[in-house]
Amino acid sequence: MTQAEQIQQVNFYYCGKASMQASEKKILVVDDNADAADMTAQILQMYGLQVQVAYGGPEGLALARANRPDLIFLDIGMPLMDGYQVAQAVRADATLSKVMLVALTAWGDEASRNKARAAGFDMHLTKPANIVELLDIAGGKC
Repeated sequence: MTQAEQIQQVNFYYCGKASMQASEKKILVVDDNADAADMTAQILQMYGLQVQVAYGGPEGLALARANRPDLIFLDIGMPLMDGYQVAQAVRADATLSKVMLVALTAWGDEASRNKARAAGFDMHLTKPANIVELLDIAGGKC
């Protein structure tokens, strides 16, 4: 399915739901692939969500500590500080204890999923993620 077809499906799926309203959630997208991070953020922003982007683990952790997001979409395979390390640091920080951590990664094998769960992730999505899934998790609107 092309991106345009996914967006069309999302619009059809969400626009009929009167209960959908703009989310007040603060969302952070962390991915060393700038194109993937920016596209994910833009899609979420199209549906009324507040999104910040970081292009690596250390930057993502610093933004999380400074802005206390409600939800972090976090890549795993990053240099310097991988997503597992970021997740463990987030879980060790009392000010971030309530943040929802979602792995958004190309690593979809069972061992990676188990390691993500052990690191403190709440959910695991494999790239390319379905737009409907992203919005369901994030609480977007039409």
